Amino acid sequence: MSLRIGPLVLDTPVVLAPMAGITNPAFRRLCREQAASAGGGGAFVSEMVTSRALLERSGESLRLVAHDPDEYPRSVQLYGVDPTTVAAAVRMLMVEGLADHVDLNFGCPVPKVTRKGGGAALPWKSGLFGAVVARAVQAAAPFGVPVTVKMRMGIDAEHLTYLEAGRIAEAEGAAAVALHARTAAQYYSGTADWSAITRLREVVTTIPVLGNGDIWTADDALRMIDETGCDGVVVGRGCLGRPWLFADLAHALAGSERRTRPSLGEVLGLMRRHLLLLAEHFAVTALPAHRETADAEARACRDIRKHVAWYLKGFAVGQEIRAALALVETLAGFDALAGQLDPAQKYPGELVEGPRGRSGSPRTVSLPEGWLAGPELDQLTLARLRAAEASVSGG
Repeated sequence: MSLRIGPLVLDTPVVLAPMAGITNPAFRRLCREQAASAGGGGAFVSEMVTSRALLERSGESLRLVAHDPDEYPRSVQLYGVDPTTVAAAVRMLMVEGLADHVDLNFGCPVPKVTRKGGGAALPWKSGLFGAVVARAVQAAAPFGVPVTVKMRMGIDAEHLTYLEAGRIAEAEGAAAVALHARTAAQYYSGTADWSAITRLREVVTTIPVLGNGDIWTADDALRMIDETGCDGVVVGRGCLGRPWLFADLAHALAGSERRTRPSLGEVLGLMRRHLLLLAEHFAVTALPAHRETADAEARACRDIRKHVAWYLKGFAVGQEIRAALALVETLAGFDALAGQLDPAQKYPGELVEGPRGRSGSPRTVSLPEGWLAGPELDQLTLARLRAAEASVSGG
């Protein structure tokens, strides 16, 4: 089962969702390796980068769009609220040969983004949404690079936008649309409403529709595709500490019942591989301004701390060693701690396969003043959005 996104053909209809602080080149490579081990592939998207910061060539933004030499397709997710700025950022990526696929972020629910009219808030202003998509597509078209849209159902249950946004994205030339089947108000809480993916698939008929939300196992992906008719899946939190999920997805979507059930020793091996890849990544991206933290191994050890609990979820590992692994400072230190554990400990099954990562709770969405008055956007508000965009982090 494959997926065509414009000129790109993915061997497996799976996309790794961009996650801030997670989907750097090291983690993407680990996930790609797992998919390839099962004969599969997919698209593995970088962390979100803001269009304004990219145009200003900030060091962080350039690191966010960096890819391994053999990485293909090179997928970059852009955030922006101004059509002209987004188009210029896309053009920069094209001219400098930095991307084979551009994804536009209309799904981020965090307050620092939505209060500036971006992310999941932006599709409410349907004219602005259409202009951003259209200008991005126009900038990428001469280079044969597809532009896709990732969005949520809407701001909240009273302000749903996904059906109209899907129609607009399709009409403006987007190569695919992906729907996280929650509203911004839900954040990551509760259960994703897969029926919304079904409705979007009924409305958007000429380009692929991808489903996102509550894909914890490969069987969840099969069920989503069967229930909704979507063309592929986007996986985010389900792969945290479980990069082998991409091997399972490759097997499942190729019709195989084979699934990965790693022992604790195999999980520790993946953690060590992740740590080595991080060290390699930081060795390449170290900047003079960060000389005090330029020791790539030390930076890798700090970065992997956030992953420790996810990797060890469900396994019988004492709290003392868990805490020590989360404070490890060297590869030798990691090896010493891992050596104290029983590598033959079996995969704990369902204890590993449930929800993980941030969930939060439903909340009132932070929005610009007067945002919900209507879908029209006056020039003064647009000028304020342009000014506010510069203060959004993410590159």
